[in-house]
Amino acid sequence: MEKNKKIILITEDEEPIRKILVEKLNSEGFSTIEASNGQQGLDLALSEHPDLIILDIVMPKMDGMEMLKELRKDDWGKNAKVVILTNLSDTQTLSQIMENEVFEYFVKTDIKLEEFVQKIKIKLGVV
Repeated sequence: MEKNKKIILITEDEEPIRKILVEKLNSEGFSTIEASNGQQGLDLALSEHPDLIILDIVMPKMDGMEMLKELRKDDWGKNAKVVILTNLSDTQTLSQIMENEVFEYFVKTDIKLEEFVQKIKIKLGVV
């Protein structure tokens, strides 16, 4: 793995979405790590220290909100950059997300892949 490549952890239980994100981000020059549930995502985040975590909310084993709470308890994790990508858009979920100092929040149906990747590049300072 190249030293200067930014590493992105994609924690998403829907395989087609995860695969599209992996393919797109790899083609844009990022390295990716995949997790299909919150527990796996948390374990990978704490062991690999990615530059950015893309996090779904509704997932098996441990949902995204629980993963985020656990992540924030860790010395490294409390400052980790997290982007939420979910289908949930209710205000209660939004307020919970904001309480956990999330980098940015996107609703899957409201954002195009190109736009999402551009936002990630901006957040990681690679534009």
